[in-house]
Amino acid sequence: MSGGGLVKPRLRRMHEVLSGHVERGEMPGLVALVSRGGDVHVEVLGRQSLHLSAPMRRDTIFRIASLTKPVTAAAAMILVEECRIRLDDAIYPWLPELAGRRVLRSLASPLDDTVPATRSITLRDLLTSRMGFGSVMAMPDTYPIQARIRDLRIGGDRPPLPSDAPPMDEWLRALGSLPLMAQPGERWMYHVSMDVLGALIARVSGQTLGAFLRDRLFGPLGMDDTAFHVPADKLPRLAGFYCFDREAGALVPFDSEERSAWADEPAFQTGAGGLVSTVDDCFAFQRMLLNRGRHGNEQILSPATVALMTADHVAPGERAGAEIFFGASSSWAFGMAVDVRRTDLHRTPGRFGWDGGYGTSAYADPAEGLIGILLTQRLVDSPEPTRISTDFWTTAYGAIG
Repeated sequence: MSGGGLVKPRLRRMHEVLSGHVERGEMPGLVALVSRGGDVHVEVLGRQSLHLSAPMRRDTIFRIASLTKPVTAAAAMILVEECRIRLDDAIYPWLPELAGRRVLRSLASPLDDTVPATRSITLRDLLTSRMGFGSVMAMPDTYPIQARIRDLRIGGDRPPLPSDAPPMDEWLRALGSLPLMAQPGERWMYHVSMDVLGALIARVSGQTLGAFLRDRLFGPLGMDDTAFHVPADKLPRLAGFYCFDREAGALVPFDSEERSAWADEPAFQTGAGGLVSTVDDCFAFQRMLLNRGRHGNEQILSPATVALMTADHVAPGERAGAEIFFGASSSWAFGMAVDVRRTDLHRTPGRFGWDGGYGTSAYADPAEGLIGILLTQRLVDSPEPTRISTDFWTTAYGAIG
């Protein structure tokens, strides 16, 4: 791992480029961090909200969306290290709602046109998003199963709010009433595996997912602002959340600024995308992974565990149909992506992390000793990288000395 720092004049370029996105009104504000060696550089730009004058702060709280996934994967690996569950154990003893699986003959099949699953779903399948069920990358109602997913509140055609999902036990029963879309282990499918993983952690640990994360990760790492909801005393620090209305040609609120959906404890603590956090809390988590599981004097995860978590576990054929998530550069590790080819300035083989649909991005690069985190609250339109994300990573790697 490189021990060099960051080039200060090139960090000014990052400031200018990111400031341009805010000044053009693409979002009210943002917080970004890049770290290398002993250098930590933070950009705090704009306002927390379009409609209020409060400036953006370093401790502003963001809905981090799918940056939740690597956290959930790390929590599962704590249970693996304690031998409370094993990677190739079937999940059914803890999640009996998902036993006796059947699989659609094809994605276009009616829901009763199924074949038996050839094997059980395992913990490894959940960590690698290969349980055989996930987001359908097609227009709404292209396939029969999409309407049923929406009716049962398992997922839908838009990014979820905390109020969208029923309680965990009800959600599991609903999921168990549907066939899988692919045989376990045969196909990478986004999102739902990580919600199942969160439920599995809760059942194995005997705690809620939030309590387990707080006890075993957030507390030891000092991630005091990371949780599944924002308590009343912290709500003034919650950033406004927007999407782009194409008809109006303007940003409009996606989450109520008067009464946020994140103000209350959710019925289902979703391991796929439910957390809120700050840039420094995200930094603590990424730094622990970059330091091979160590935080200060405490070993949160073993080096062997981190190496396994950040390795490529999904073959090219298993990613077929999901290329929009990976491009030509990346594959999937445990709960996050890992770069396997250098096709851009920031695509270093071995770099690991993920992006969130609410405008968030966090990766660590062992080869360069670099961590980058970008937090915005503008809903993204596609799994492809946004312009601001590409600009952030280009200027971050451009600042390497």
